[in-house]
Amino acid sequence: MSKKQLFTLEFKVKSSPTILFEFLSTPTGLQEWFADKVDEWEGELSFSWSGGAPDKAIIVDMEQDKFVRYRWLHAPKEEYFEFRIAKTEISNQTILIVADFADKSEIKDQSQLWEYQVKELLYRIGS
Repeated sequence: MSKKQLFTLEFKVKSSPTILFEFLSTPTGLQEWFADKVDEWEGELSFSWSGGAPDKAIIVDMEQDKFVRYRWLHAPKEEYFEFRIAKTEISNQTILIVADFADKSEIKDQSQLWEYQVKELLYRIGS
């Protein structure tokens, strides 16, 4: 059983869910903002940063234009990171919800890392 806690962050995005989903669910889209290099081979995604050793993940669940859930191969099975796309009822604004796991003492740092990453995503999609 993992001692890490699930936390979520929400970001307003000026983009259609379809375009946003491409950036969240494909190697090409993820390479634009999430990692320096993203490759896929037989269902495994390989993420590399700054020429370091790649970190591998798999997609454990996905619904087109709604959400994609990944699991790092080195992490416990109950841990994941997820990108969920929602729409506000009144303004019909697109919302990106990021869910991830971290030790309680690291949630603030992990949140800042996600905020930086999503800022890059928003820049790339022109939001």
